Amino acid sequence: MCGIVGVVGRGAVNQDIYDALTMLQHRGQDAAGMVTSDGHRCFLRKDNGLVPSVFQDHHMEQLKGHIGLGQVRYPTAGTASSAESQPLYVNSPYGIALAHNGNLTNAKELEQDLFLEDLRHINTSSDSEVLLNVLANELNTLHALDPSPTEMFKAVGAVHQRCKGAYAVVAMVIGSGILGFRDPYGIRPLVYGSREVESGTEYMIASESVALDILGFTRIADVAPGEAIFISNDGQVFKQQCAARSQLVPCIFEHVYFARPDSIIDNISVYKSRLRMGEHLAKRILAQYSQNDHDIDVVIPIPDTGRTAALPLAHELNTKYREGFVKNRYIGRTFIMSGQKQRRNSVRQKLNPVELEFKGKNVLLVDDSIVRGTTIRKIIQLAREAGARNVYMASAAPALRYQNVYGIDMPAREEFVAHGRTDEEVAREIGADWLMYQTIKDLKASTHEGNPHVDDFECSAFDGKYITGDVGEDYLRRISAARNDVTKNQQELDFSSHTNVLDLHNHA
Repeated sequence: MCGIVGVVGRGAVNQDIYDALTMLQHRGQDAAGMVTSDGHRCFLRKDNGLVPSVFQDHHMEQLKGHIGLGQVRYPTAGTASSAESQPLYVNSPYGIALAHNGNLTNAKELEQDLFLEDLRHINTSSDSEVLLNVLANELNTLHALDPSPTEMFKAVGAVHQRCKGAYAVVAMVIGSGILGFRDPYGIRPLVYGSREVESGTEYMIASESVALDILGFTRIADVAPGEAIFISNDGQVFKQQCAARSQLVPCIFEHVYFARPDSIIDNISVYKSRLRMGEHLAKRILAQYSQNDHDIDVVIPIPDTGRTAALPLAHELNTKYREGFVKNRYIGRTFIMSGQKQRRNSVRQKLNPVELEFKGKNVLLVDDSIVRGTTIRKIIQLAREAGARNVYMASAAPALRYQNVYGIDMPAREEFVAHGRTDEEVAREIGADWLMYQTIKDLKASTHEGNPHVDDFECSAFDGKYITGDVGEDYLRRISAARNDVTKNQQELDFSSHTNVLDLHNHA
C-alpha cells in the first residue's frame, strides 16, 4: 500500500507535496520521495523513513519548480531498499517520473517483454519500475516531439492493454505536465481537485481526498476506472476514458482499514461506511444473543480503526462504550512488521490497558480485522491480565483467509490465523471466549450504501475471488514464498549486511 500525490502549481510546490505526504503517511511508513520540475530539469529526493526524516530543510531547498509528485511507501512487491522507493525516473523519452500505488500481477511477464522486445532494462525487483517502463515505451513508440494530451491518453490505453492488476498512478512528463490514471477496475483510489490562488488555478491528484482538504483544494471527482487525467504545465486539464472496458470494483479493505476515516473514496465516506459496519455487526450479535440475553458489560475498541465501528455497535447493544487501551502513537502498524517476534514485542509497547475498565467485566473487544492473530492474541491476554472476567471479540471485517495481490502486503495465506480454521477454532487460537466476524454481504452493504453506482467491491482477501481473472494457484504460491516471514527476515538480514558493507566503503 502506498500514498501518491501530484501537484501542478503556480509557484513552488515542494511544501504542498510535503504536507500532502504527511496526510498520506498512514499509507506507508517505510520510505518517502518527491520529484519536482521547473519545466526543464527535475529534482529528486527519496529515502527510507518517515516524511519528516526524509525531507530536511536542505533537501527542500533543492526541490525547485511549480510541478511535482511524491509518494509514501511500504513494499508490496520488491524489497525495502531505498533504491526502490519512489518516485522512479527514466530519461527516455522526455524524462518521466512515476509514483504508483498497487501491484501488477503480470510484472514478471512484462519484464521479459520489456527486455526482449522493447530493449529496456529493469534494475530493481519493483513492479512500479516495470509499469514506468511500459508507459515510457508506449510514449516512445508515438515519436512525438511534444506529446499532446491525445497522445498521452493513447499511451495510457496501451498500458491498460499490457498491464494487469491494480494501479493508481501519477506520472510527470518533464516539460509537459502531470498524468494520472487508474486501472480499469479502479481497485486502488485516486482523486483530484483544484484551488484558486492569486495567479490562477492549481491542481492536485492524490490517493485520498484528505490530502486535498488539508491544503485547501476542493475535491472535483475521483479518477474513474480506466480513465486518465492530464494537467499541463500551464494548468489546462484534459480527461479521457482510455480502457476498452471498465467497471468500478474498488478494494473494500480501504474502507475497513487503510484509508483515513475523513477521506471520501469513490463518493463514499470512509467514516460512515465504518459506522455502518458496526451497526451490521451489532445485528449479528443480537441475532445470536437477544438484547436482554447478552452479558456484555462494556464495548472497548482496539485503537484506532476499530473505534468507529465500536461506537454504533455499543449503541445498538445498549451497552457502555469505553476507551480501555491507551495507544503509543509512535509504534508502527504491527501486521506490516516482518517477523512474529517483532510483532509480539511491539504490542505491549503499543497498547496499555486501563485496568478499571476491565476488572470483573465481560468485555467485547472490537477491531477492524484480524490478520495473523498475533496482535489480538496478546491484546486479549492484556485484557485478562487487567481483570476481565470474559473477553469476547468482534471483527468489523470477515475472516481473512486469502492473499491480497492488488497492493496490500498481507502475509502468505498460511500465516493468516483464519486460514484452514473455523471461526470457533480461531476464537480458541486467539484466546477469546467467543468471536463474531462480519459477513461479506454485510461488509459490502456497509460500503455500497454510500454509492449505489459502485458495480461491486474487490474482496479477494475474504472470498478468494480475483477480479482481474489472471491470478492462479501458481501465482499465489509464488507470492506466498516471497511474502512469508522467513523470506522477509532473510531479506532484511541481506539488506542490513549490504548496507553495512556500503558504510564501511564510505568510511574507508
